[in-house]
Amino acid sequence: MAYEIPVTQARAELADLINRVVYGGERVVVTRHGKPLVALVSAADLEQLEGEEAAAEEQVISSDSSIGSAPSAHGDLQRFGIAAVHRGHGDPDAWRPDA
Repeated sequence: MAYEIPVTQARAELADLINRVVYGGERVVVTRHGKPLVALVSAADLEQLEGEEAAAEEQVISSDSSIGSAPSAHGDLQRFGIAAVHRGHGDPDAWRPDA
């Protein structure tokens, strides 16, 4: 859990807060009117967070790119074991799986 401190107090104690983060391994959340405003984290924590963010973005991009590859109608016919399709009698616009 992070140490919370109001912004007015954080201004006066900035050097101490930096030491707590760097040497004590703490995370400090600066609040305004009781609501989180900013967080002080070590550079190592920031690198880890950014690495996790980049990995999550890559995962979204790779899963999104796989969505666009829908199987063809012909592929569906094979997948469901359909061997023949009625093409209509003399209808040149009848649906064809190989079109």
